[in-house]
Amino acid sequence: MRPSDVKFLSKKIMESGEIPLIWGHFGVGKTDIARDIAKETNRELIILVISQMEPGDLIGMPSRDENKTVFLKPDWWPENDNTIIMIDEINRAHRSIRNAIMQLLLDRRIHNHILPEGTWIMAAANPPDDDYDQVDLITDPAFMSRFFHLSLNPEVNEWIDWASDQNVSSQIVEFIKEYPEFISEGKSVSYRLDLKPSPRSWYKLSRVLNKLNENEIKEYSYILAAGIVGPEAARTFVNYIGKKNTLPDPRTILFELDENVMNRIKELNIDEKNSIILRINKYFENLEEDEMVKILDNSEHKLIAKNFKKLVDVFPKDSYYSILRSIDHFANKNKGLKKAFFEKLFEELAIVLDNVNWLEEI
Repeated sequence: MRPSDVKFLSKKIMESGEIPLIWGHFGVGKTDIARDIAKETNRELIILVISQMEPGDLIGMPSRDENKTVFLKPDWWPENDNTIIMIDEINRAHRSIRNAIMQLLLDRRIHNHILPEGTWIMAAANPPDDDYDQVDLITDPAFMSRFFHLSLNPEVNEWIDWASDQNVSSQIVEFIKEYPEFISEGKSVSYRLDLKPSPRSWYKLSRVLNKLNENEIKEYSYILAAGIVGPEAARTFVNYIGKKNTLPDPRTILFELDENVMNRIKELNIDEKNSIILRINKYFENLEEDEMVKILDNSEHKLIAKNFKKLVDVFPKDSYYSILRSIDHFANKNKGLKKAFFEKLFEELAIVLDNVNWLEEI
């Protein structure tokens, strides 16, 4: 994402009372974005490089007050509400430090010290690859679900404009114009997160979307949604709000696939069809055992296979096969009744499809 987009979205996210986490390689301008926002909003910027901090530096030191132990405010604690706290190098900090800031992220307080009402919080991290000395990969979903995740990539023209404002040597600016490949290593940013939607994440997304106008929602809704509810839910959500087109639900497709439903599916674009595939996979993944028993007892697994065959020429081949791969995966990873259900369904699909080629391809 371009720096200008990351700055715009970070500001909107913080205006909503939420926290952006900017992912980017070193030197791409994560801290500069924080400084620009602070300057534009006339706020004091407090930068906490937590990879260099101990828990006591972050939460304050204990002290005695009569017969009680109290914690003193840390020296960085903001005194007014016109402040931005930038939590930098969040993925290079030890887990004990990340645990220490959870109360700040959750309750906007540490011990009895409450942040001033209007304080904004943002964070930055390097992508989890071999180029950085990272203590451990952040995989805690409870921690990561506190943030809107935004990826930052340098954009040559924006950097040239910025460099001119900063009086960067004209020789360097002209060199970068001629050789833009040397502005960065050209690596894409991947934060290796498995973001999942939850009631809280939808609420957070709603708070930010309420700060955007109609055109901004069209431009940024997928980026924002993918950064808080995950790309699968984001694609379906964006398709829904963009076209106001209600897609056939998985049960209708699997159990009630008539001509009208088939015609509706045929008229969908590729993104909408892929959204249906994702929903079908999610339906199988979340299927409860009692429902599996009903399907098998009523021989409805045969109906699923029969309807699934009708979709062969409707969906893209790779998308179609992804359902078969998912069913095979569920059969292998589960035990007991669930394993038996998916094995029975896979067996019925093999009989109905009657083509050994797809077995080899998945």
